[in-house]
Formats: sequence, C-alpha cells, structure tokens
Amino acid sequence: MPSIRSSMLEQIEQARERLAGIIKPTPLMRSATLDRILAAQVLIKPENLQKTGSFKIRGAYNRLMTLTGEQKSRGVVAASAGNRGQALAYAATRAGVTATIVMPATAAIAKIDATRSYGQSVKLEGVDYQEARAAAKMCAERGASFVDAYDDAYVIAGQGTVGLEIADEVTPDVVLVPVGGGGLISGIAAALATYAPAAEVIGVEAGGSPQLSASLAADAPASIGRPVDTIADGLATGRVGAIPFEVMRGRVKRAVTVDDFEIGEAVLLLLERLKLLAEGAGAASLAGALKLKDELKGKTVVLVVSGGNIDINLLDRIIGHGLVKVGRLFRVAVDLRDRPGELGKLVSMIAATGANVRAIDHDRTRRDIAIGGARVMLELETRGPTHIEEIREQLKSRGYVFEVG
Repeated sequence: MPSIRSSMLEQIEQARERLAGIIKPTPLMRSATLDRILAAQVLIKPENLQKTGSFKIRGAYNRLMTLTGEQKSRGVVAASAGNRGQALAYAATRAGVTATIVMPATAAIAKIDATRSYGQSVKLEGVDYQEARAAAKMCAERGASFVDAYDDAYVIAGQGTVGLEIADEVTPDVVLVPVGGGGLISGIAAALATYAPAAEVIGVEAGGSPQLSASLAADAPASIGRPVDTIADGLATGRVGAIPFEVMRGRVKRAVTVDDFEIGEAVLLLLERLKLLAEGAGAASLAGALKLKDELKGKTVVLVVSGGNIDINLLDRIIGHGLVKVGRLFRVAVDLRDRPGELGKLVSMIAATGANVRAIDHDRTRRDIAIGGARVMLELETRGPTHIEEIREQLKSRGYVFEVG
C-alpha cells in the first residue's frame, strides 16, 4: 500500500493507465443555461454517463487490478448503497473475480437489479450503508478480500483520474464535488493540487448526512452521530473515511450543505434544461453551486455530476415537487353538491381555463363532508403562477368552496 499523500499523484497516474480501455473519459459539457443562471462559465463533468452510471467504476477496477493472484482467487466482498455495487460487479466480471455485494435492504430496487445484472452475488443486510458495511466486513472474515468503497488509497487513486481529466481540459477556479465517504473529492483534490493548484475544491454534502462539515470542524474524520436521512443515497455514508480525510487535508477547506429540496430542484433542472438524468448525489454539486451563486459570479466553475442511477419512483416524486414549486402543477380540493352534472360543470370550468386534469378523486363518504356533498381532489397541469391565480379566481366567482393542497 502506498503512503497516503506523498505518492498519491503517482498512484492516480498509474490508475489512469490501468483504466485505459475500461472506462471512457467524460468530456466537460458547457451549459449556456447554467452560465446565465450562475453568471459564470459553468462546465459539467458528466460521470452519470460513465459505465455503470457513475464514477465508481474508476476506483473499483483500479482496486481489483492491485490485488494479488491469491487474493483474486478468494474473491472480494464490498458494501454499497447502489452505485458502488454496480461498479464493483462490472469490474469483477471484467477482471474474472468473484464478488459479493452487500446492500442495505432499503436500497433502490433498480440499483439492486442492476447490480445483479452484472453477474455477481448480491446480499441485502441492514437499513443503511453503515450496517451493510458491517455485514460485508463479517463476510470478508471468511476469506474474501474486503474492498472499501472509499477508505482505500487505490480506490481514491482511481477516483482521482476524474481530476486529471478535468485538468486536461480546463484550469478551473472552483470545482464542486459531491461528498459521501470522501473518496471522490480526495482523489480530485490530490490531482488538482498539482495540475490546477489555484483551483478551490469545495465539497457538497447532504443536510441529512453532513459528515464533511463535521470532519472539517473537528479536523479529523468524523461521523455525524445520528441516522442519515437524505434522498441522495450516494452521499448517505454518515462518516468520512480516515484515508480520504488525510488526502484532502489542507486541499479541501470547506463544505456546502444542501437539503433534499435543493437537491431535488437540481435534479429537475439538469433533466429539464440540460437533458441530463442525475441521481440525488450527482445533482448535489449543482445544488451547491446554486447556493453559492453570488460568490461564483465570473468564475470558471466545474460541477462534478457523480452519478445518474436514480430510482424512478423517487424521480417521479422529485418532478412532482418541482412542478408544484414553479407553478406547473396545482392541487386543489373542491366541495360540491352530490348530484348529477355537478362534477361535469366543475371539470368544464377547469377546461375552459386551459388547465389539464392530471388526476381526479371524487369522495362522498368523508366524515368532514355533509351528507349530500362530495369533495373532489384535482391535480391540474398549469402554465405557471399566473394561470393558477386565474383558476382560483374562476372558482371563487362560481361560488365554489375550495382548499389548495
């Protein structure tokens, strides 16, 4: 095992050689939309387009290639919330190594199925990443090599190739990187310390798993001391690794914390305006940039979109919340007299405003509705806040009793 800081750049460059032909470099993408929103030169590093849908393949394959022949013959075991499992399963199959991936029972079904599809074994243990990690380490005691998701110098070196690719294309002022255990940001920071030493590397963490800010405050790798709670499962490690923290010491000096609503808005912005599908962790860098908008003005900013493996049910909820916030979706409950034709009159009035009924629920049995009455729950597709106000005024003018929900 190499020393942590002194040889990290050399290890990253060696990892790049090992990964040639295995991963594809992801060229930076320019976004005029984000340039305008942030008043900066914004470049996206789209690791969501990487093989297996995230940057994780870089560290996983590099780590497997450093195992001895005997270690490979005994197989490997690892824990994952999703992306790591897919990456290691794919890498192990490419390398001819048997792998067991331990995932939390709460992991997204799509990620579990995708991991299995790469031909390796998946076990479901625990309710979060740390419990799955503990179970994986117990499996490793039976002879297989435990491959850590981030607390490993070879894994960090593999992730650090992202930093080399950034420096190949641009000299950034700021690079925003999502942070879970710290493997990605520490590798990028180590690479840029040589090739773009003036760049500020900022970690973006989830409000429900703020381990980087806790570690920076303690000047030591720290756990958050409570259960993690975020839609960004790739950031929900609850702690920063000891090796990543040592690598990033002095190179990463601050973190920006974003909540789930901010992450959701970033997912929606990337999808609608840039046509990029990012998971919560992947979109966190954009959420962080939007939060730091004032200080990024006029700078060259790189946003690392770390992954795109989002659960479709979660994506549906994010889209719904986002549409409500910007006035593209309007939910309203209207009380009617329960007699023929009343529902038709209401729907016709709604149609006349140009709104489209997306969902409708007609309930005449609620205890808070008088006998002879009914409550209609409407979900309407609208054009924006002005259109919503028009619908409200129409309901008032027709004498409807309603409640916005």
